[in-house]
Amino acid sequence: MGQPKFVITNGSRGTTNAWHFYCALVFVVTVLCGSLVVALVAP
Repeated sequence: MGQPKFVITNGSRGTTNAWHFYCALVFVVTVLCGSLVVALVAP
């Protein structure tokens, strides 16, 4: 019974890492796009 629980935990950990990576990527893109918009709007 311990083996499946370990596999599920390991899979969840990988999913969490991927989710954090995706959130960080979206955050960076948002900041870059926001800076680009500010640079275009400001003379």
